[in-house]
Amino acid sequence: MDFHVFDTYVKARDGHTIHFDVITDKKDVQKAISFAKEWLESIGEESSKITTEECRFCHTQSVPEEWEIEIMTNGYFISKLDGCP
Repeated sequence: MDFHVFDTYVKARDGHTIHFDVITDKKDVQKAISFAKEWLESIGEESSKITTEECRFCHTQSVPEEWEIEIMTNGYFISKLDGCP
């Protein structure tokens, strides 16, 4: 199964950049932004600005089984890249 990757960069409260991918089975940027906001809230960064400027569709790919399970359970998977807690 193919999943959609949304490349996301946001500024943290302390000014550093948080770079992560939102991976979901829906090719819907608004849904990806909603998932990103949910995750940012869970790490205490709910005030971070996130729009279509910060979260953009990147590509479609297959994912490891563990990620697929999380996507099917929660709707998304966050792949932490740079500056993530």
